[in-house]
Amino acid sequence: MTNIKQLPSAVADAQIMREHYQTTIRSANHTIYADEPAELLGSDMGMSPSGLLLASLGSCTAITLRMYIDRKMWIVEEIAVHLELFKTAEGTLITREINFRGEITEEQHQRLIQIANSCPIHKVLTGHIEVVTS
Repeated sequence: MTNIKQLPSAVADAQIMREHYQTTIRSANHTIYADEPAELLGSDMGMSPSGLLLASLGSCTAITLRMYIDRKMWIVEEIAVHLELFKTAEGTLITREINFRGEITEEQHQRLIQIANSCPIHKVLTGHIEVVTS
């Protein structure tokens, strides 16, 4: 087991009762709901766990890009991130398409793609992950 010597960078709690499969998730002062669609016997009251994973990557990507763009003072009105998750023979594939509405050059666009790959959630998903369950 990994010896943890620091405070966690994030904390979340998930709770499910008898309602199929609505789950209440709390982190800091926020609450969201996860569920499964009706075709999987859920009540479709929230995003699926896979949808939440993509939402984490998408929001982290957009926030990271906005921070960089603002620091550079580039004129970008909107950053749109579209993600899809696929099961493959090798495991899982996530595709991420990023579109910008604003005044950026091709060179700036390529730099923003590099920056997107350095968002913290991207690093978590592409780095070493260890899950310890007790």
